[in-house]
Amino acid sequence: MTKKKARKKTRATSLEPRTMTAAMATKVFRSPARHGYAVEASPFFPGRLACATSQHYGIAGGGSLLVLDETPAGLRLVRSWEWSDGLFDVSWSEANEHVLVAAGGDGSLQLWDVHHGAPIGLAKGHAQEVYAVDWSQTRGDDAIVSGSWDRTAKVWDPILGQSLSTFTGHQGVIYSTIWSPHISACFASCSGDGTLRVWDVKAGACRLAVPAHDGEVLSCDWCKYDQNIMASGSVDGSVRVWDLRNPRRPVNQMRGHTSAVRRVKFSPFSGNTLASCSYDFTVRFWDRTRDGAPVDTVEHHSEFVCGLDFSLHVPGQVLDCAWDETVKIYTPPSLSAGAARL
Repeated sequence: MTKKKARKKTRATSLEPRTMTAAMATKVFRSPARHGYAVEASPFFPGRLACATSQHYGIAGGGSLLVLDETPAGLRLVRSWEWSDGLFDVSWSEANEHVLVAAGGDGSLQLWDVHHGAPIGLAKGHAQEVYAVDWSQTRGDDAIVSGSWDRTAKVWDPILGQSLSTFTGHQGVIYSTIWSPHISACFASCSGDGTLRVWDVKAGACRLAVPAHDGEVLSCDWCKYDQNIMASGSVDGSVRVWDLRNPRRPVNQMRGHTSAVRRVKFSPFSGNTLASCSYDFTVRFWDRTRDGAPVDTVEHHSEFVCGLDFSLHVPGQVLDCAWDETVKIYTPPSLSAGAARL
């Protein structure tokens, strides 16, 4: 689902119980005229996050990259940078606590340091918008992977000095690229062609292509507790869980979203907890071992919810951002300290 398609703003009509916003403590940062596309928690600092935003819903104009800190009073802006085109994704370095990389609508990747006002690295290897970027999490690796509307994924050295390899095979826009947290030099991608693919960087080859959905696949993520389990989210409104050892059919399928699923994320604290955000303005939480209704539904945005992540330091804490110009940090009731664990 491309940003240039007409947006139909419809309220979710799901019948599952919803979380009452008033009953959930939420800290909010407002970014006027900047629409949120991606958010990621710092792997080093509790309460620190980065958010990639774009003007005019990413259709035209520039973008801003924000670094925010949680405080007792709310969310505080630590640093912001402006870019001449929209910014669609962001990822923190796993080796330097002050460095992060952003994906741009001009086909660029920019490397930023919180202590510097200008990019410390810049690469323009893609022919179209870069919609996905991720920094390797496995011990011993330090590389960046990007995915683009030009249907290619590229692996880069950590200073964006050069593209180390280019991967082709997708027949549609690549919406997500993400490193395996378990297997060295292995990443997954998903695309408008409906497939989920797993790539071996050392071999320079696609090891697995899964026809994951009938429609475009906008997001994928690895389970942090099982190297064979992945999730995908699609414009068909479904979230599917896959066992890569037997990918002929999904292990589980979760339905409840009434519009496209923009992002899926596994919890770093529970192997069964899975979250998704959608163009139906909601964030939903699932037990990935069960089909059926979500465990929790949070409806606190008035526009498409595009960015989603879990805190790596505070169990149950969630970050999200939306086209309503807000970034939010909260703990849903189902993941609070007093709730039964999934």
